[in-house]
This record gives sequence, C-alpha cells and structure tokens, in this order.
Amino acid sequence: MIRKEIVINIPNGLEARPVAQLVQVASQFESSIHVECEDKKINAKSIMGMMSLGLASGDKIFVSADGPDEKEAIKNIEKYLSNSNG
Repeated sequence: MIRKEIVINIPNGLEARPVAQLVQVASQFESSIHVECEDKKINAKSIMGMMSLGLASGDKIFVSADGPDEKEAIKNIEKYLSNSNG
C-alpha cells in the first residue's frame, strides 16, 4: 500500500467536471484507491463520494492505493491533481 500527501492545484478546485475526470483516472487502475481529507476516507472511483468532499485548490489530501498497479495509480492521480491547467 502506498499513501501520499498531494496538494490540489486545479484552479477551481474539484467541481463536477474535474471530479469526473479524477474518477476516470482512478478507474483505470485495478488497485483500491482512496482519498482522505480531514476525517473522511472516500473511494476515488465513486463520483458521488468525491463530490461530497468539496475540495478546493490548495487543499491538502492523502491518496492511498493498494493493489498490483498502486505505484502507477498514485503517479497518475498526483499528475492530474497537480496540473494547474485543470
């Protein structure tokens, strides 16, 4: 299992379109992927769960992945969330 802190660098935060794109990125991987923010731990492949977090640009989250492609999953999610182009 890998757990990494990531700062969200998407200009408008995780609104509907960016959340949908993040869920698509996470869904490409076999690993179990979760996003942790404060006291919540949400399945990154759940669009409704991710929307419920209401994450904004600059927020710090922890992303954890557990499975055969966990390294690739973390790398791709970090790349997406760190992309200032949104």
